[in-house]
Amino acid sequence: MMAVNIYDTANQLEQELRETKEFKELKAAYATMHENQSAFDLFKQFQEIQMQLSQKQMNGEELTDDEVSKAHDLADQVGNVDEIKALMGKERNLNQLMNDLNQIITKPVQELYAN
Repeated sequence: MMAVNIYDTANQLEQELRETKEFKELKAAYATMHENQSAFDLFKQFQEIQMQLSQKQMNGEELTDDEVSKAHDLADQVGNVDEIKALMGKERNLNQLMNDLNQIITKPVQELYAN
């Protein structure tokens, strides 16, 4: 019996993921958003604040009212930009695919604990 190299399988999966409809659509939506400089800048700002806030939460730090309101404000702005809305929709589709794959991959562990 030949040994299975699980990393080879993972690399194969990575290559196949690049060919999925979900990834290609996300890539196209990102390119479209990137062409609109104000949308792209807003998106980058939104990503930045999300990272900062999640970092603070992971460190157990309290978020200030100011930070929370700034994040909500940016989220509202982001929600009004068609290119970003389209990107986020495609992101949701890809996340669904990733969640499905994750469920398949973790099945042995789930079964182990279920018994």
